[in-house]
Amino acid sequence: MTKPRRKNSFINQIPGQIYLWFAVLIFGASSAITRKLTEIGAENFLGGRNPISLCNVLFVGNLCALTLMIFIYGRQWNKTALQKLTQKEWFNLTVVAILSGALAPGLIFQSLALTNVNNVILVGRIELPLSLALSILLLKERVNIWEIVGAIAAFIGVILTVILQPQTGNVMMDMGGFNIGVGEFLAATGAIFLAFATIISKQQLAHIPLGIYSIFRTALGTIVFFIFAIVLYGSEHFMDVLSPFLWQWMFIYGGIIVVLGQSFWTKGLRVTTVSTASLASSFTPIAGILAAYLILGEAPTLAHYVGGSLILFGIFLSQVGLRRQNSGRVMVDRQISPATEQELENHAGFKGV
Repeated sequence: MTKPRRKNSFINQIPGQIYLWFAVLIFGASSAITRKLTEIGAENFLGGRNPISLCNVLFVGNLCALTLMIFIYGRQWNKTALQKLTQKEWFNLTVVAILSGALAPGLIFQSLALTNVNNVILVGRIELPLSLALSILLLKERVNIWEIVGAIAAFIGVILTVILQPQTGNVMMDMGGFNIGVGEFLAATGAIFLAFATIISKQQLAHIPLGIYSIFRTALGTIVFFIFAIVLYGSEHFMDVLSPFLWQWMFIYGGIIVVLGQSFWTKGLRVTTVSTASLASSFTPIAGILAAYLILGEAPTLAHYVGGSLILFGIFLSQVGLRRQNSGRVMVDRQISPATEQELENHAGFKGV
């Protein structure tokens, strides 16, 4: 008598889109959660210092992310695979790790300390039109009219978000007669670094296994960020990194943002199409703005409504073009390239690590 075949578990029956949407909700809330944690730390100083500083959150969050990536992709980190990489590929991988794993997240975290979460979310969307422009100019990629118009609309939306900002107590800087908040400038600079990382990944790292790419980028990015922070702020800047108070909150942050968010994201990428993943990630700004309101009570301003509407309209047009270009292209885990991963991550915006 043959035994009946076991049915797939409930988890395996969940559509990949569900994982992506849960990941997008979590990533969208990451900026608001990060700001909230620093506010909690400011109410519980240790020795006159905030134990949940932005640097501590980023550093410990990256360690949590690295642990998870080793668990997921560790088998790809083997001698045979590593020996196939050329010196040029290692060099470019190092550049991408510094840009997208250290400098960009460091600037975005710093911008969260200087301006509204909504500003960081919307200004960071400048990465999308910039990546498209660089792809056309440097990689000679052919794109359709939908993507071009969408990128222009998103770029105009970012500009309006900046210039329509009400005059508040934010630190401002003069750029040729044009005033821009320092927080907005740092967010835009971080997005620019991400755009260049995407271009390098597309051009030079398309054939590197995703596991090697992700682990190396996170590990080196964490080390470089740690060194930069020590040089800029002094060795005492990480004095509270082992504080029990910090870690009790980081277990929540790491559990939600890193473990659940990254796990859902990875699971969704394995079984969906590029178009589906890109569409889901395009809703991250909406999730972020809602989270800022619900968690921080940060209501959108006129600048956010005007600029955000144009950005979302641009994203919608870009999605129309991407769906035509990538229709039916399934992303099986072993076929995901670092370039695709980097591009989709940038579509999602800041992910908390």
